[in-house]
Amino acid sequence: MENELFENTPVNKAYLKLALPLVMSMIVTMIYNLADTYFIAATGDTNLVAGVSLCAPIFTMLMAFGNIFGQGGTSLISRMLGQKDHAGVRHVSAFCFYAAIICGALVGVIMLVFSGPLLNILGANSDTFQHAFNYYIVLAIGAPFTVASFIPSNLLRAEGLSKESMIGTISGAVLNIILDPILISVCGMGSMGAAVATVAGYILSDIYFIFIILRKSRQLSLVPAEMKIQPAQAGQIFGIGIPAAITNICSSICLILTNQFLLPYGNDKIAAMGIVLKVTMVAQLIMTGLAFGGQPLIGYLYGAKNHTKMRQLLRFSFSFISITAMVIAVIIFAAAPLILKGFMDSEEIISIGTVMLRWQVASNLMAALVQLFTIYFQSAGRMVGSFLLSISRQGVVFIIVLVVFANIAGLNGIIASQFAADLISAVLGGLLFYRQLYGELLGK
Repeated sequence: MENELFENTPVNKAYLKLALPLVMSMIVTMIYNLADTYFIAATGDTNLVAGVSLCAPIFTMLMAFGNIFGQGGTSLISRMLGQKDHAGVRHVSAFCFYAAIICGALVGVIMLVFSGPLLNILGANSDTFQHAFNYYIVLAIGAPFTVASFIPSNLLRAEGLSKESMIGTISGAVLNIILDPILISVCGMGSMGAAVATVAGYILSDIYFIFIILRKSRQLSLVPAEMKIQPAQAGQIFGIGIPAAITNICSSICLILTNQFLLPYGNDKIAAMGIVLKVTMVAQLIMTGLAFGGQPLIGYLYGAKNHTKMRQLLRFSFSFISITAMVIAVIIFAAAPLILKGFMDSEEIISIGTVMLRWQVASNLMAALVQLFTIYFQSAGRMVGSFLLSISRQGVVFIIVLVVFANIAGLNGIIASQFAADLISAVLGGLLFYRQLYGELLGK
């Protein structure tokens, strides 16, 4: 492990060294997500775009199961490294990897057995069902590979191997981008081609991560015999990982509900929102990378009880992320019409999509702060705060706001609901952080 990075490197440099590779990974992930949308939208088939957009919650759900073991394991391993518990790190890493594969396989089977009902719940109709099914079925088959990929990508960062984590993620994304136009357009596979490209990318990442752990990691283990962990360790993994997963699951539920509320207004509104959410992923992934990239350092300093450096880290992380979030929001807000036109040259899509996009990015700072509050709770192993924040921004708060706003203001209310949910969640997060964790981080 790079003790020099965690113990002797200035906090701002250590934070950026850990976070920037993750941000780069997020940016490349963003590019391949945009590439999916671009090549699908290039067909000019609104129903195809809508069908693929309806399946977005499925991918989010798979990410959620990966985050149970990825983020839950990273939080525990970071603190173990700070406490010099190297044997515990090996057991926890092996458990997380194999448990994720088993979980992904079970999820895939359930998806295959209940494909019809689940697609109806997602909002597929006679025009979009076949497109959605073709995408969905490939995601179900590839579920174990997708879920498993989130484990080593997170755990390697806990050991300080952020660059290697970045390379693994980028390699899969690049393969996805290469395969997209070939499978979607040249081979005429449409939505199924986009899904095959996505799963192939995750399989390549898995292979690379396994190679790095076996050859370069000095702490992590893939030995099945080392899977056994203590009940208290399992409690920490699930206590932090499940709230992290709830964030993704709630996001899926909220996206499903949003599509259901948009359905009466036409498939073009669903298609526009699908494109908008891909674009806002630009901001979200960058901010996620900056927030979650610092998790190994936060957990290490917390485990080592280094309050002096934690004080420096708090000042730097909140100021740096706040400024970055505002800059990104201003850029996307100003360029919204041009961005929408780059995806689909439809006057109606551009018009409504611009309004949707501007409302989405207007709350970028608030969303970024909620993420940062959450990662501090997760890194410190504080389950209650992590859980409450996980069910707020894109969970209970959003659902309540969506239902109320949709009934009061119709389509405009649906569009504005995320902004209001972000504002409420940021206030809630700030209060929780100050009352439950801030003093402890500073040793007060």
